[in-house]
Amino acid sequence: METMKALYQTVVSRREQPQEGSYTCYLFEKGLDKILKKCGEECAETIIAAKNGDNHELVCELADLYYHLTVLMVQQGVPLEELTAELNRRSEKTGNLKQFHTVDKNT
Repeated sequence: METMKALYQTVVSRREQPQEGSYTCYLFEKGLDKILKKCGEECAETIIAAKNGDNHELVCELADLYYHLTVLMVQQGVPLEELTAELNRRSEKTGNLKQFHTVDKNT
């Protein structure tokens, strides 16, 4: 969790104090559409790595996806603590299966 906090703080720092040559700054400069495009690309690459069964590549793609999602969070003003609180709230529901709506196809 400390690594995630450090990454978040680095991204915030890049937004507040841009540094020449920084990829993070480039993303902020290009704006939300570019950030969303990169999130989508990394998501697709994560799916492909998982499908191919290459765990090393999957870990790399998950890290890329997490980084781009962190940039998105900072861009949209979502504090890491808010995400952590939501994940903690959801962890309290462990073991609760959702009830799925079934459709009787014969009627």
